Amino acid sequence: QVQLVESGGGLVQAGGSLRLSCTASGRTYAIAIKAWFRQVPGKEREFVAASTWGARDTYYADSVKGRFTISRDDTKNTVSLQMNSLKPEDTAVYYCAADFLVRDVLVRQGNGYKYWGQGTQVTVSS
Repeated sequence: QVQLVESGGGLVQAGGSLRLSCTASGRTYAIAIKAWFRQVPGKEREFVAASTWGARDTYYADSVKGRFTISRDDTKNTVSLQMNSLKPEDTAVYYCAADFLVRDVLVRQGNGYKYWGQGTQVTVSS
């Protein structure tokens, strides 16, 4: 089992930056992929970014490419999401996710991840 805890959300003005962090505990040695998703009430959960073990491969949603950066430190069992040039449409609850397997066709899908954090709110004001 793996437990994930996010931190770093908050309120920021458009154009500003925030850094989210997610700390894993449990069978962290077996985690092959870590990701960030986000969700707005009434909408489907949306893929944001993912990173495989050792940051060998990274993936980004087109909507955040060039503005967000995912990084992971497997020695500290953390994955972070640096968010720059934030827009009001980035407002959402952000979730950290992880899994023991990397399935290419599911990297951008929520059902590709077994473990989820509780989420952290990010609000970007215009």
